[in-house]
Amino acid sequence: MLVTLFRLLSKLPLSFLHAIGTAGGWLVYLLSSSYRQKLKENLTRAGYQAHLAQAVSESGKSMFELPFIWCASPQRVLRTATIENWELAQAALDAKTGVIFLTPHLGCFEIIAQAIATKTSLTALYRPPRKAALKPLIEGARGRHNLLLAPASLAGVRTLFKALKKGQAIGLLPDQVPQNGEGIWADFFGRPAYTMTLPAKLQQMSGAPLILSYAERLPFGRGYVIRFVPFKETEGHSTEQRTLAINQAMEQLIARCPAQYIWSYNRYKTPPGVAPAAVAQEPQA
Repeated sequence: MLVTLFRLLSKLPLSFLHAIGTAGGWLVYLLSSSYRQKLKENLTRAGYQAHLAQAVSESGKSMFELPFIWCASPQRVLRTATIENWELAQAALDAKTGVIFLTPHLGCFEIIAQAIATKTSLTALYRPPRKAALKPLIEGARGRHNLLLAPASLAGVRTLFKALKKGQAIGLLPDQVPQNGEGIWADFFGRPAYTMTLPAKLQQMSGAPLILSYAERLPFGRGYVIRFVPFKETEGHSTEQRTLAINQAMEQLIARCPAQYIWSYNRYKTPPGVAPAAVAQEPQA
């Protein structure tokens, strides 16, 4: 039933879905005190409290555009997108060393993998949904032509590494909270956040370059601009140093269109089995 509903909604114009999303975003904001508090707290912590009203609207748009992004034909979806600076990624692909695309939960991040898959094969890290009813919808939407899914497991990590060794591209969401043993505490907007170390480790093992990407949502349903940005190399090359540098790079991307980040995401949660940040970062005797 959910798949049918999404397919029906996907036939509507993107401008209409974004208009409904704006209303829906404000409805959730007004009705849910926990959502409202989390949104305000994260925006304020990052120094973007002035973008609150727009962030509420953009959050709603991010939900109501999903039927279009997931269920409309790839040709129709990609007609709404303009790609900037793809030559940066193409140069890395031509070097045959593999490419690691890093995309935060910013703008319409779901469209980026589809856009990359029109240029080259892409293997994306994927965490299966907890609700079984969502699995066929999400896997069917994300597993399109030239777009392969690697589960967030040891087998999936091996799949990603094999793709890099073949000189292919992989994609990850580095601001997604990992499970116990898969991350470290690293500052994100001035507060420790449990952060995945997988991108840093894959780069260390493969030598593949990191390329940042995000898709800015244009106003009035006019579509998206997908941008590719070089990762600025840092002096430190340890896993911890590189992981912190990736968080800082995500902050810089978010600064480009701060209202479009998913501020309601519980980025600072402590996963089960993980020592809290204050404990984990205490110096050892």
